[in-house]
Amino acid sequence: MAANQSHRDDNLLEDIQARLDSLNKSERKVAEAILRDPSAATRYSIAALARAADVSEPTVNRFCRGFSATGFPDFKIRLAQSIATGTPYVGQNVEPDDTVAEFADKIMLSTIASLDKARQSLDPKALATAIDYLIQAKQINFFGMGGSASVALDAQHKFFRFNIPVMSYDDALMQRMVAAGSQVGDVIVLISYTGRTKETVEIAKVARENGATVIGITNPESPLAECCTVVLGVTAPEDTEVYMPMSSRIIHLTVIDILATGVTLKRGADFLGHLKKIKESLKATRFPQS
Repeated sequence: MAANQSHRDDNLLEDIQARLDSLNKSERKVAEAILRDPSAATRYSIAALARAADVSEPTVNRFCRGFSATGFPDFKIRLAQSIATGTPYVGQNVEPDDTVAEFADKIMLSTIASLDKARQSLDPKALATAIDYLIQAKQINFFGMGGSASVALDAQHKFFRFNIPVMSYDDALMQRMVAAGSQVGDVIVLISYTGRTKETVEIAKVARENGATVIGITNPESPLAECCTVVLGVTAPEDTEVYMPMSSRIIHLTVIDILATGVTLKRGADFLGHLKKIKESLKATRFPQS
């Protein structure tokens, strides 16, 4: 099987189906158990899948490695990534007759899979460059509309701790005016899953024309990406034309966490006292732990 190992970017279900006839008897039983109910397979333990296929656990492990997975947990993540059918306007692999336990598990697994894909695709050099711009910024503005607005607000909550003027805006007119009033030394972070919203692209161009640094957290192949100083390219396997954004929002929040952590580390140990003082200011607002 090693000679025919699949590439990690292939659709795993299609790959399993295509190679069904070339598998040995035991591994074919594993493949058939998965293909009978792929969603259920993402919830199995390795022992449960082995029972469903009537094979041993080592056979399941060997099957997973034959499809370029490091083990069964990695295989389940890739399996969740490859499931792309479901109920429009809800979530991509949620079915109308799913129980609460089933659709909750599907959403968790698909989010984990999307985060893992983003982890592999994020460019460390672009991250480092973005962190350097944020450290040196005179002021930082986070822009997000629709589903991205909550991400921009979360970023404001994290970055206000760094003694840099910071704001978030979710209104296109306010974003346009802030971009028009920006100048060299200002950093504007634009958050957009599709990168195809016309207002967002125009706002990026206005900000660049006025000398601001524009960091885009967006699809690297989008019109917005072409207008940015630095692009933190992230994608998620969901169609926001039909499905409401789920995993993409979690990915963007995680990227904000990465940027905030990078700024904290760059500030050095001397800055930790400032962060500690802010954290301790909340003690009086909380009941003591029992």
